[in-house]
Amino acid sequence: MILAGDIGGTNTRIAFFNEEGGRLKFALEEKIYPSHHYKSLNEILALVLREHGSKVDAACFGIAGPVLNGKVETPNLPWVADAAEISRQLGTRNVWLINDLHAHAWGIDDLQPQDFVHLNPIEISGGNAALIAAGTGLGEAGLYWDGARRHAFPCEGGHCDFAPRDDIEIHLLQYLRSKFPRVSYERVLSGPGFRNIYEFLRDTGTEEEPAWLKQELGQLEDPAPLISNYGLHEKAAICTRTLDIFVSIYGAEAGNLALKMMATGGVYLSGGIAIKILEKLKGPAVLQAFVTKGRLQSLLETIPVRVIANGTVGLLGAARYALNSVAHEQQVEAK
Repeated sequence: MILAGDIGGTNTRIAFFNEEGGRLKFALEEKIYPSHHYKSLNEILALVLREHGSKVDAACFGIAGPVLNGKVETPNLPWVADAAEISRQLGTRNVWLINDLHAHAWGIDDLQPQDFVHLNPIEISGGNAALIAAGTGLGEAGLYWDGARRHAFPCEGGHCDFAPRDDIEIHLLQYLRSKFPRVSYERVLSGPGFRNIYEFLRDTGTEEEPAWLKQELGQLEDPAPLISNYGLHEKAAICTRTLDIFVSIYGAEAGNLALKMMATGGVYLSGGIAIKILEKLKGPAVLQAFVTKGRLQSLLETIPVRVIANGTVGLLGAARYALNSVAHEQQVEAK
């Protein structure tokens, strides 16, 4: 029995898996816990054990943030997760913490063809691949190609410096620098990024905020879903412009990641925001920004771009990592 978790700044998803014929199967369907309602991952796991009482043979949790020596201090939650503490809590030595996008990367090969939305018609072939996912924060990861198969690895590229490409993005950077000591891509490409772009357009007078919209947003703790939804359905010009800027920068940073990883095997857009704004991502703006890389445009035009439309990819990847890690340890012990 494998316990898997996909730990984000907004939600913590937990599920039990077992393996049948080489495929991962849900033993108990996922349950979602609002992350900010709990003091720690350990508190959520205590609830899980009380509710289900299943014996855990191995566990892996994909968690937003850099994992060092089995520990992670999450940047978007006031949590510190420790694999050793969780191991004692679950009663198994087979416990791993990995970066959440690292888990997403591990989950790709357990997905089905219908779980992907093709943004361009190019078929996947051998070569490195990359993932990018905007959510509560901005996650990135890579998969290197050894000539026969791909191997996932984590990175923290979402925290790299934001690089504007035109006058409006230069003004956006200047605006954000007045609010934050440093402006990373995560300040723009994330749930809070929607709010940052919207407030930039409003505060600089670039777009007008209607009184009715101001009233609606003032009643919300998190305005990002409303801004993106109104932008998607063109209910307010300021929201439409916010979403246009967001999507264009998303495509540009996906292209940056493709160059850094030499991701000729494909770039995947994952995470909850991609699913929610899928119709916008299927338009021309993402691919135009993705390939517009000057002398390297011809290279970018050969790279497949896919959206992962299955929200359980992080759970599948965490479970797959645990399963492979147990198998590897058994092989080492056998020798």
